[in-house]
Amino acid sequence: MVQPAGNFFAEPAPSDLVEIAADERPRFWVTIDTEEDFDWEAPFARTGYDLASVPALANCQSYFARANVKPIYLVDWPIVADDRAVDILGAAQASGACEIGAQLHPWVTPPHDEDVSARNSYTGNLPANLQRAKMTALRDAIRERFAMTPIVYRAGRYGLGADTAAMLAELGFRCDTSVRSGFDYRAGHGPDYRHAPLHPWWVRTRAGAVLEMPVTTVFSGFLGKAAQPVYHRVARNGTHAGAALARLGIVERIALTPEGIPAERACKAIDTAVDLRLPVLNFSFHSPSLQPGNTPYVRSQTDLDLFYRWWDVVLDHLARRGVEATTAAEILVMAARNPPS
Repeated sequence: MVQPAGNFFAEPAPSDLVEIAADERPRFWVTIDTEEDFDWEAPFARTGYDLASVPALANCQSYFARANVKPIYLVDWPIVADDRAVDILGAAQASGACEIGAQLHPWVTPPHDEDVSARNSYTGNLPANLQRAKMTALRDAIRERFAMTPIVYRAGRYGLGADTAAMLAELGFRCDTSVRSGFDYRAGHGPDYRHAPLHPWWVRTRAGAVLEMPVTTVFSGFLGKAAQPVYHRVARNGTHAGAALARLGIVERIALTPEGIPAERACKAIDTAVDLRLPVLNFSFHSPSLQPGNTPYVRSQTDLDLFYRWWDVVLDHLARRGVEATTAAEILVMAARNPPS
């Protein structure tokens, strides 16, 4: 049943879904959660993080520039405050080699009026006035430090709330990319995106419309269209149940990320997404993975070499499938052909 419009959890009307024309090919977008280094297993804290991975942003940007890909760096408060990050990313953005968006980690973003906890690590769980204050502070800091106004937003930990869409529209954001379709974060006090569309869609608010560009996750297996609901029914019993489904070829959930997803599986997901006629394949990863030792996915120099090798394989596959890189600006132009109803 279609629910009232105005938040990211309402089922969009069919006319609000963004499609591509019959003669168009899907595009791909690289979104980078550009953030501080912290222990993912430790409790959340306002202090004690590091920024040692910041210089690695230069190598990352050089890699994508050589590949003719313009990533969007979704920067959070500690990154915006770091002069090295501003120098690296600001120069790339000024030359047109990348884009800059906002990512909000509430526990390190002022004003610091909430208790630091797992529940409050999802911005959407905070009081509306505090959410707005943190979003405004981050937007204004990016505006001052990068001499541009961000129009793309991602909630850290994918933590959208019922009021986020209206706030984004009021603050001048035109695109959100916080929805991780096919994932359920309720066990940790977060949102439920199990039934979110894979296609982009318009979210209508009194302050204007915001385009939701979900992070791409596809489901494949011999069950076809029935794969996703079967996965969610079985996998709620734990990750081992989901892994068993994949091993048996029944259903597999594949996110478009180099973090924990082998390149051959990502290529399989690309083929599925192209067959589904998704307008944009939205890839994502965390910037601390650009330096060994910060995330579970890149623990050594060998892991980092494999990280970039992953992109070599995936970018080659995208090229062979005729899927070209895109940017937030181009996505919004494409989506404007499907204006919100």
